[in-house]
Amino acid sequence: MHEKTEVSATPPVIDMDGWVCPMPLRDSPNIVMGHGGGGAMSGELIEHLFLPAFGAASETGLADSAVITVGGTKLAFTTDSFVVKPMVFPGGSIGELAVNGTVNDLAMVGARPAALSTAFILEEGTALVDIAGIAAAMGTAALGADVKLVTGDTKVVDAGHGDGVYINTAGIGVVDDGVDIRPERARPGDVVIVSGEIGLHGVAVLSCREGLEFATTVFSDTAPLNGLVAAMIATGADVHVLRDPTRGGVAATLNEIARVAKVGIALDERTIPVPAEVRDACALLGLDPMYVANEGKLIAFVPPPDADRVLAAMRDHPLGARSVAIGVCVEEHPGMVVARTALGGTRVVDLPAGEQLPRIC
Repeated sequence: MHEKTEVSATPPVIDMDGWVCPMPLRDSPNIVMGHGGGGAMSGELIEHLFLPAFGAASETGLADSAVITVGGTKLAFTTDSFVVKPMVFPGGSIGELAVNGTVNDLAMVGARPAALSTAFILEEGTALVDIAGIAAAMGTAALGADVKLVTGDTKVVDAGHGDGVYINTAGIGVVDDGVDIRPERARPGDVVIVSGEIGLHGVAVLSCREGLEFATTVFSDTAPLNGLVAAMIATGADVHVLRDPTRGGVAATLNEIARVAKVGIALDERTIPVPAEVRDACALLGLDPMYVANEGKLIAFVPPPDADRVLAAMRDHPLGARSVAIGVCVEEHPGMVVARTALGGTRVVDLPAGEQLPRIC
């Protein structure tokens, strides 16, 4: 008979010393939007609140997907929640986003996605036709990604306590022997590759908010990247790192990799593919495209001898046709990302405190 474990009713003490977010947020006793933005504030929330609270029950790895071994098989496991506002935007909806985002988290550790769970939090009063459209979009996206939707849950909250639909997903996939893709493997000399034009998703969602309109319609790039990743792995190249630059964009993703791997990253800003409509929208709104979310792009770190064949394989795939090398890993300035500008100067590409565009995924 197992002994009963006593659970303390005393809440843990939250030590806010060392938090870097600026006043007055630093001393705020409440959650603010920046805590969900994927930047420095999100990292502090995890490091200073969740991990200490979880204690010995938590794993040390903080990647989007965990790789675990079960019965001799390497599995990838991930979970994600989607609260995008609005629910439908040019090029997609929260339905496609939920499936593709979860599939991509699995793909970023080299896994072949196998099955997803789907859990819905519905607001009372939401039109059934809207729910049906989102569910149908999820089914279509799952077929496109060759993944099954196998289990789920539904809850309803009072009117005024949600935004129509929130979706939580979890996913599992299989990692083949010999595949070892994780941020810690970034090395000086690695070539940094992005799979196409950046900033499309964030601008597409932003264009639907508050009646904003731009000269042309910008469509989200939401897409499942597992096929592109499979093509890259099939080259036999030793791909070191893969990440999809979602919240916080390319800048936040590269800063996270640099910090974890303790390497510097040097970019050539002129090579970073920013479409004209994204550049114009960001200039109008005072945003930096490097910090705008993407939902159908990946960043790869590849050793120099493998870079050309990986790039060729990426460009042969529809979702990587505009892939380009944008920089390299360096020994200098470990943990820091810098970019050479079009004028020949150098700027630091820092980790954002929160997020330029909240509720983006």
